[in-house]
Amino acid sequence: MSMLELRQVSKVHGQGAAQVRALDQVTLSVDEGAMVAVMGPSGSGKSTLLTIAGTLEEPTGGQVLVGGSDLAGLSRKQKARLRRRTIGYVFQDYNLLPGLTAAENVSLPLELDGWSARKARASGLAALEELGLADRAERFPDQLSGGERQRVAIARAVVGERQLLLADEPSGALDSGNAEGVMRLLHEACKGKRERGGGRGMAAVVVTHDAQLASWADRVVFLRDGRVTDQTALEPGPESLLTPGRPQ
Repeated sequence: MSMLELRQVSKVHGQGAAQVRALDQVTLSVDEGAMVAVMGPSGSGKSTLLTIAGTLEEPTGGQVLVGGSDLAGLSRKQKARLRRRTIGYVFQDYNLLPGLTAAENVSLPLELDGWSARKARASGLAALEELGLADRAERFPDQLSGGERQRVAIARAVVGERQLLLADEPSGALDSGNAEGVMRLLHEACKGKRERGGGRGMAAVVVTHDAQLASWADRVVFLRDGRVTDQTALEPGPESLLTPGRPQ
């Protein structure tokens, strides 16, 4: 099943001579359990694609479906509920709340969605444990390393019943070792959800500028001037276009 579908999606800013076409009839489908990397030069529309997929921005034209639901038919309240329950975000700058511990940062979205504090905390602690952060649960963001803060952000994005993971340059602020570790964690979170969920896995869309990091994805989509110029399916093994770092 396709968790995310973009059908001929366009986004235009401004008018007349000042008009900028951020996306130009982009079509993209991401299945459950699949990770798609999006690459392209600065200004190619990568971040716009994510904000539209995540209901944070409206397309000028085309159709966007998340979990089979057409976003155009949803009210603002329904879109907010969809973001809380279905979509997880990982940002380059982490976006962790400094006054909350790692466990509180992870469990907060669940509490906002009506979970009891006890149930939300238990789920948050489980997510942190899966990412090797059980012993960091009670630490505040400024007491964590950059790699640890990013893992907390990943835990927050996958906690609960999230089905779509959107990550915008999640490793951009990290050194090469931690950057590859983040991509590995995103890959494992995506595939692990599928293994634990009886065939239902997270779909993931990851924007990155690094081809070696993109090799963790199942498919790479290339954007230029708001258009999809190429798509490459990746297979494990020496024939892969982006072999380095690819899980075997």
